[in-house]
Amino acid sequence: MDKTNQTAHARERRRQRRRHQVRRRRLVASAVLLALAAGITLGARSVGGSHTAKPAAETTPSLKAATNHVPVPREIRGVHVTMALASLRGKLQQYLAMPGLNTLELDIKDEDGKVGFVPSAVPLARRTGAVGPYYKANWAAKLAHAKGIYLIGRVVTFEDPVLSEQRPDLAIRTSDGSRWLNNAGLGWTNPYDRRVWKYNVDLAVAAAKAGFDEIQFDYVRFPSDGDISIIRYPGVHPQPMSWTIPAFVQYARKRLHPLGARVSVDVFGLAATHDLGIGQVPRRIARYVDAVYPMVYPSHYNPGEYNLSDPEAVPGQTVTHSLLDFQTALEGRKVRLTPWLQDFSLGRTYSLGDVQAQVRAARSLHAHGFLLWNGEGLYDDAALLPPA
Repeated sequence: MDKTNQTAHARERRRQRRRHQVRRRRLVASAVLLALAAGITLGARSVGGSHTAKPAAETTPSLKAATNHVPVPREIRGVHVTMALASLRGKLQQYLAMPGLNTLELDIKDEDGKVGFVPSAVPLARRTGAVGPYYKANWAAKLAHAKGIYLIGRVVTFEDPVLSEQRPDLAIRTSDGSRWLNNAGLGWTNPYDRRVWKYNVDLAVAAAKAGFDEIQFDYVRFPSDGDISIIRYPGVHPQPMSWTIPAFVQYARKRLHPLGARVSVDVFGLAATHDLGIGQVPRRIARYVDAVYPMVYPSHYNPGEYNLSDPEAVPGQTVTHSLLDFQTALEGRKVRLTPWLQDFSLGRTYSLGDVQAQVRAARSLHAHGFLLWNGEGLYDDAALLPPA
């Protein structure tokens, strides 16, 4: 790695470390709010406009095959890669060569509202200054497919500092009409607004047409941290939060399935059993997606959860408890359950053994593989080896 790449990599590591800290604060805030509210869903008043309808009841159709897509692996063994890391010369090839790896998840749009490539069919991304470019979408797909790697594109959906600032008419507002910001000072777009839906799915469509095999929607929810009491959602929206998120993913599926791309969502680890007030009801969402990816990072569970004094200290047990809850919540749904596992240090230093304990837990419950998260992009090959 040359000096320029080392500097960029170090900068990315600092940025991702801040993201981990922000993510933890958000999940802890959600848990605290949950305890205080005793099951009462968080909401906010509206200030005029239009509404969205409930998703229609229907059976999920079979996904159409596409010759330019790699089939989903029987057991997903994958890692997350940021667009910044993908922009470093030779870096994507290094990830694709990892022993045991059969899946790679790459940012299409990240938490900062940045878009990793230049989608000519999405002019709004260019007008707002969201586009990188960090990589070429068709180049990334060809690299992955040449290695037989299943490529997932991550779209951070409703948290979008760029779009909310450049298009305040699409942003969540406050009671005084200004743009609402969360605890990290980041703006969110309005999950009720179908123009926001279209923007995110337009980006997903561009990636699917370039060859991405699956589109995974992250932050596909309402805000969980910050002063939620002052939120005002522009428009009239009698529809509950818990129907808005399923309606969005149903819309995404209708546009992505004909392109041969699978559709999936990330959800909080406690969403299977807790109403977190963010619109995530896994069983309801599962009707319209091909896979659900719960973020079961042990460091993100409070002491006492699952009667464990320190969930982070027993990662295998924590993952087992959470996945059992998700299996119960999704029983009868034709959807793949694949957890995000922790491969980063937050409350304490995480070892390879800690990661492998989570992998064993996922395998013991016959989950459809796993994805490893490390915002700095540092992974141990041994965690990705197939079962003996």
